[in-house]
Amino acid sequence: MKSFVNFLSAFRIFAAFAIIPTFMFQMFWLTFILYVLGSVSDWFDGYLARRYNVCSKIGGVMDHIGDKLLVSNTLIMLATKRPEWFIVLPIILMIARELYISGLREFMGTQKMEMPVPKARFSMGKVKTTFQMIAIGAFLLIFAIGSTITTETTGRITLVLAHILPKIGMWGLWISLVASLWSATQYTHTFIQKIKQLKK
Repeated sequence: MKSFVNFLSAFRIFAAFAIIPTFMFQMFWLTFILYVLGSVSDWFDGYLARRYNVCSKIGGVMDHIGDKLLVSNTLIMLATKRPEWFIVLPIILMIARELYISGLREFMGTQKMEMPVPKARFSMGKVKTTFQMIAIGAFLLIFAIGSTITTETTGRITLVLAHILPKIGMWGLWISLVASLWSATQYTHTFIQKIKQLKK
């Protein structure tokens, strides 16, 4: 089971890089499928690792790397295709947030201390992840459907492309940004508390 869990994390890393050429060469359906499978694997490997008690340090590292690569790579590809400020701005801020948190974790590692997930009644990290997946999935689906539009199908899917999916994508992107920044403040508070412990 441990090997399978690690395989899921490794697949997510593979998907994160495979998304780049498939998106660049406009194989949008394949990009969408890779992203969905990567996102689903994120839930499954964590669930299986806890369910069967096969958590490991290497597995945790691969899981963390896979998550960040999948989201960051896809967001960057999205920004190249949709360079509007209301899409690029939240993408830049969310990627900057990930780099910021990684910096805090790296510093704590040099002090032989862990940077745990902040304990809160309402996890902004989970909200961020959920809405990121929804938003990115919606935008990728827009590209995928748009790449297969024909004269016969235009009328039937115009409503989906022009109204429903764009709104899901935009709302999801900005909600995930708010949750991302909120989560960053929780990590910062935890970091400050750890630093105070070092000074004692």
